[in-house]
Amino acid sequence: MEFLAPGSWPDALAARAENPGAVPIAGGTDVMVDLNFDRHRPDALIDLTRVGELREWSVAEDGTVRLGAGVSFARVMSELSALAPGLAMASRTVGSPQIRVRGTVGGNLGSASPAGDAHPVLLAVGAAVEVESAARGPRAIPVSEFFTGVKTSALEPDELISAVLLPAATGPQQFAKVGTRNAMVIAVTSFGLALHPEQGRVGAAIGSAAPTPLSAVDAQDYAAGELVDLWSSRGELPGGVAARFGELVAAAARPIDDVRGTAAYRRHALSVLARRTLTWAWDEYRRAA
Repeated sequence: MEFLAPGSWPDALAARAENPGAVPIAGGTDVMVDLNFDRHRPDALIDLTRVGELREWSVAEDGTVRLGAGVSFARVMSELSALAPGLAMASRTVGSPQIRVRGTVGGNLGSASPAGDAHPVLLAVGAAVEVESAARGPRAIPVSEFFTGVKTSALEPDELISAVLLPAATGPQQFAKVGTRNAMVIAVTSFGLALHPEQGRVGAAIGSAAPTPLSAVDAQDYAAGELVDLWSSRGELPGGVAARFGELVAAAARPIDDVRGTAAYRRHALSVLARRTLTWAWDEYRRAA
């Protein structure tokens, strides 16, 4: 196996173009597991840890947060809890402290696992994945179009993920996850929620209950319709709204039975997570008045 260690972003893109079968590695928290268990034996690895610009983040004048693909979960927790509170919540549930120091949001996206902890929140906030190739330059893929199947994505063979683009939070965000224990666990199911008061919109997304992470579109539309007269008054959430929201989220899921849980349990858990997170987010929104 060849090991490539580019020192700059142009060199990394060139290495990717010359070795389309190579696997990029940053934190290695997913890649090394596959290598150690001999589930994948690529011809080459492209080490991205020397590409400094991947570890940077910034905020544009329009409020868009550009989060470099190499920014770790630990840094999201410590540096971005105000700008991306939902992503910071999700980051706290990733593995152990050691994994959160090594693991990256870009790597989570690159693995494209249906159970990726960052994915539901990125869907709920309407994020995009910035990718680039040496031949065609950069492009932005909406997260809603990025996942194409179980551990597959819209990333082309000569492309690398450069950053995640997401709007700075303008309202409360939540993330909740069900697992067999509190740490070092792959989600049985998970849920991300974002309130967008300025747009009168609610983002709701499901993880680990379908072949890909997915938005709960009917649930989003229902919640937005019920809240249309409450954004300005910040009144109480009407009775039954959270429960119905949970039902619609569960209905959007396409789960299977596997070693971590049954399809029926995943649907039930999602209805509970959705009901709770909407209630928590709306209570936070009212307190901020």
